[in-house]
Amino acid sequence: MLDLVAKKMFLTRGRGVHEDQLTSFEYALRDAGIAGTNLVLISSIFPPEAKIIPRTEGLKLIRPGAVTFAIYARQQSNEPHRLMAASVGIAEPRDKTRYGYLSEYHSFGETEKEAGDYAEDIAAQMLASSLGIKFDINKSWDEKRKQWKISGEIYKTRNMTQSAVGDPKGRWTTVFAAAVLIL
Repeated sequence: MLDLVAKKMFLTRGRGVHEDQLTSFEYALRDAGIAGTNLVLISSIFPPEAKIIPRTEGLKLIRPGAVTFAIYARQQSNEPHRLMAASVGIAEPRDKTRYGYLSEYHSFGETEKEAGDYAEDIAAQMLASSLGIKFDINKSWDEKRKQWKISGEIYKTRNMTQSAVGDPKGRWTTVFAAAVLIL
């Protein structure tokens, strides 16, 4: 049986601008360092015992043309000066033998920090639910973090977010963020 549980994962992001929408996306993938792979979008599970490695190390472990599994978010617009963001949030359990969660989030009109915080909230909410922890996404950041500390089950959250303001000349602007799994 083929074991497809990732042992490593890295985070990356990119931004692309071009007259053509698809080419703008390609440029964002190039900026993220993964344009030469065949991306497969997967659901939101952070594998048990997986280790998050630096982007530079992760990029060395993928090959051009390889089928590459990723959780990713992207946002695109050709509206001049339109603020946009794409974010992947991660919630890791304290017990590394359990799986965690990743979330994909994209928005208009939010800063990189706002989108990143929300992506973390979504991932934490999914992890909390699977662990039986009450979690209210509408509470303030500090209140949520206290809940995690009290339960002792959520180790930490983080995010990878790319934001941009739409090209002033109306060319397509793409923002992209991803968690790339290494098998």
